[in-house]
Amino acid sequence: MPPQAIVARLRAAGCVFAEDEARVIREVAGSPDELERLVAAREAGTPLELVVGFAEFCGLRVAVAPGVFVPRRRTTFLVERAVALLRPGAVAVDLCCGTGAIGAALAARVDGLEVWAADVDPDAVRCARRNLPPGRVLEGDLYDALPGHLRGRVDVLAVNAPYVPTDAIALMPPEARDHEHRVALDGGTTGLDVQARVAEGAPEWLRPGGTLLVETSARQAPDTADLMTRAGLVAQIASDVEIGGTVVLGVLPTGTD
Repeated sequence: MPPQAIVARLRAAGCVFAEDEARVIREVAGSPDELERLVAAREAGTPLELVVGFAEFCGLRVAVAPGVFVPRRRTTFLVERAVALLRPGAVAVDLCCGTGAIGAALAARVDGLEVWAADVDPDAVRCARRNLPPGRVLEGDLYDALPGHLRGRVDVLAVNAPYVPTDAIALMPPEARDHEHRVALDGGTTGLDVQARVAEGAPEWLRPGGTLLVETSARQAPDTADLMTRAGLVAQIASDVEIGGTVVLGVLPTGTD
């Protein structure tokens, strides 16, 4: 199938980045029959990442799976802020990990990093074990999944918890609304339910001077910061307007601050 024919079909199906998507699909298709199958799946509304089996994130190809939250470009801002805080041999936890993309990106950028990841969704855990050492990816509800020996040792808690208000899920693009599990999207009435639990539990797991980083929206950021302050962390809001990323950082005081 000629490249321009693929582009035309994808554009007619409403794909905004038809040229880029056509390039990726042609790259992974192993035969004309497979190419036709992949193009038809994308035309039918299947997200590109599920069509080709991976998402491009921070220079990596991260394995994805049906129902599991697909990493967004805006989350690269959280990765950049986390990398700046880490050193070789440090401990990082990717909580609410989804595919484990954050943890994988941190491990790729920091030598000797001890990375752990956890998610409550069994499908996410299975997927993340394809992107991270399987024994370091755990299933459970937030901190309940983590081994006790990490208490007080974590340098960075990197968290992209669900923060979409329940009533706003119906307004999300169909690629997310129809293809990602609700547990990966639903943040409760205000979108802050999971973030509140993350902030409350963080001081038990962070080392003194360690940092909790939570992705959130620009509108919710002051409330996210307030949750961290109430938990005893020193909160700061950071944003990258170009990619639409907003992260709230909360540092656990050392006792000498």
